[in-house]
Amino acid sequence: MDQSPPSRHAVTFVLLTVLLDMVGFGLIIPVLPGLIEEVGGIGLADAAKIGGWMFFAFSVAQFVCSPLMGNLSDRFGRRPLLLLAIAGLGLDYLLQAFAPNLVWLFVGRIIAGVCGASWVIANAFITDVTTPENRAKYFGLLGACFGLGFVVGPAIGGLLGSFGPRVPFFVAAAISGLNLIYGYFVLPETLAPANRRRFEWRRSNPLGAFAVFRGYQGVLPMCGVLFTYFFCSAIYPAIWPFWGMAKFDWSPAMVGLTLAIFGLVMAGFQGGLAGPAAARFGERRVVLVGLITAVLGLAGYGFAWGLVPVVILMVVHGPEGFVHPMLVAMMTKNVPADAQGELQGGISAIMSVAMLAGTVFFSQIFGYFLAQGGDYAPDIAFFVAAGGMLISLAMFMIWVPAEEREQ
Repeated sequence: MDQSPPSRHAVTFVLLTVLLDMVGFGLIIPVLPGLIEEVGGIGLADAAKIGGWMFFAFSVAQFVCSPLMGNLSDRFGRRPLLLLAIAGLGLDYLLQAFAPNLVWLFVGRIIAGVCGASWVIANAFITDVTTPENRAKYFGLLGACFGLGFVVGPAIGGLLGSFGPRVPFFVAAAISGLNLIYGYFVLPETLAPANRRRFEWRRSNPLGAFAVFRGYQGVLPMCGVLFTYFFCSAIYPAIWPFWGMAKFDWSPAMVGLTLAIFGLVMAGFQGGLAGPAAARFGERRVVLVGLITAVLGLAGYGFAWGLVPVVILMVVHGPEGFVHPMLVAMMTKNVPADAQGELQGGISAIMSVAMLAGTVFFSQIFGYFLAQGGDYAPDIAFFVAAGGMLISLAMFMIWVPAEEREQ
């Protein structure tokens, strides 16, 4: 397949767009537990359970709509779909900022899920403007933008939370608005008319999206690994703020600080080391290392006794950030140019199903054992997640063909 060298400007635009999106998303995480408690008039254990169901609503909406967005981008181009996703996130933040009850918080999360496919379109953008050999590097840079967003966003959100749990939502809405304006004027279209294909509803429904994995050799086994990995990783958005508050009595500012540190570590690994690591050791070996450190990190948090070991563990499982971009890069090599949007939509569907199931699962485990009391009750969910991540590691070692891992 002939493909021109990466467009520096196109890549820069997409990376900045994703960065701003993630800053807005990260702003609200430290204050979400407090907002749920305030709006619902409930305690932390119940807020954790409701927070899990809110993420479930978000993920269901994303599961249903992400394949549609990916296929629409294959037909009409990346630019209009990415702008729509940004606008939807801004509306979500405003709804949550003004929410008078829990119902409106759920409505906002559903809207965010419907339009929260910016990363799907961004991945397709990167695929459009890079060669197969360089995609691991650029997917790593994309992951670094996610990480940097979690450096800036939670840190600011934690500080803004001292003025009230709704304030960060207003700021996040403003950031989304600026991002929309920026994208409208400078974001280029990268999908050439020759690479567009006819839109088909059959390929755009959430179950039909999985057909892309059956149609290309070597993709389906990696999907199984990715699903299990995302299911276990869902513990972080599901319980991290609640866990920190319950176990260490963290304030929203401290929650934001820990998320900022975690984002900085991930940005360093994904942005600075993903490309060199893939070139030096091969994508499959890097995935193996990432999964091993993911197991160690999850188990370690269950035994952590304070902020210092938590920060050390964040560095230890930093290579986990390689898993997603490397697996995506591996899959794109087996899919033609006119189906890359469909592939990204299918990957998003996998991620959404895994995250929605994992978030509800781990938030309910956390809430149940927290309500029961006990010195180590908040940690049980981490031990369960570590066992599940070990299964993901075993799946990768068994299901990915040996000749693939040795490349």
